[in-house]
Amino acid sequence: MAQAVDLHRGDSSNDLARLADGFKAAAIKDESEMTPEELYGPYPRAIPVPSLDKNGTTPHPDVIENAKTMWDLKSTPDYRDKGTPDEWVPRDGRLVRLTGRHPFNVEPPLSILNKHRFITPSSLHYVRNHGACPDLKWEEHTIKVGGIPSLVPSPFEIGMDELVAMEPRELPVTLVCAGNRRKEQNMIRQTIGFNWGPSGVSTNVWKGVLLRDLLLRAGVSEKNMAGKHVEFIGVEDLPNKVGPGPFKDDPWGKLVKYGTSVPLARAMNSAYDIIIAYQANGEVLQPDHGYPVRLIIPGYIGGRMIKWLDTINVIPHETKNHYHYHDNRILPPHITAEESLKGG
Repeated sequence: MAQAVDLHRGDSSNDLARLADGFKAAAIKDESEMTPEELYGPYPRAIPVPSLDKNGTTPHPDVIENAKTMWDLKSTPDYRDKGTPDEWVPRDGRLVRLTGRHPFNVEPPLSILNKHRFITPSSLHYVRNHGACPDLKWEEHTIKVGGIPSLVPSPFEIGMDELVAMEPRELPVTLVCAGNRRKEQNMIRQTIGFNWGPSGVSTNVWKGVLLRDLLLRAGVSEKNMAGKHVEFIGVEDLPNKVGPGPFKDDPWGKLVKYGTSVPLARAMNSAYDIIIAYQANGEVLQPDHGYPVRLIIPGYIGGRMIKWLDTINVIPHETKNHYHYHDNRILPPHITAEESLKGG
């Protein structure tokens, strides 16, 4: 322990030098030797506290305290989820529901974000779902890596255990919903989106595999990347509410997948830390956050970070996916959502 120093004594310069030496001697660990939880934690508990009725009744405190994982609360679902396709998912009753009972679109109260500060409990992370939460199994789920044969000479399919065996990357990433504070926007001019408050933002420490490593394994080249994109598709089949769309050669059907794309040059640059994530805050992903695997793109809006990831394609153009093109886009003030569907 560093020796106590009275900085009000006469020889303050020597005192400061001795104090600095003491701090050096007391250094615990070099940052390069620390685990992510030592660097960013301790991680907050991710045990949801469901509301059992509209009066806010919760399970007995001992049940919450003794729970090891969220699944210990499976027998006490939030009362608003009963009778919905998501009744099997334990959820925290403190989350503010923005679209009624279903689908699940929520943000934590601002007081909770203030309380936990940097790292948000996974059970209180904001959620944007477009439909029912897929019930996927770790041992059954795979990711298909492919695309245009000339761009992907060695396509492959990878299971979760094999993915976890690859070299990991773990880092804190803040996700922000594109609709964050939309309630204020809607007060000025009504949009097609619902009223998000100021808490559609959360930070977890995400762990996964660099997208670059998967693409290199598939034989994707780092040369001549201009104009090429990497497309990501989730497992969901969602209703198309806007029609066939602007692409006459590839019209949208009655059901559409949730997808997006990023430039290939960005995907192959390890400095951007695009990862295929299977953990958050040291635990497997919760169902609402993409279990068993999702996309994390630091610096992009949350709506681009595909949950329940199924397919990765390398293609010679930006994706024509319904949700990439129509949803979560920032338009000039004079362009309405309806007008955006008329152009290519």
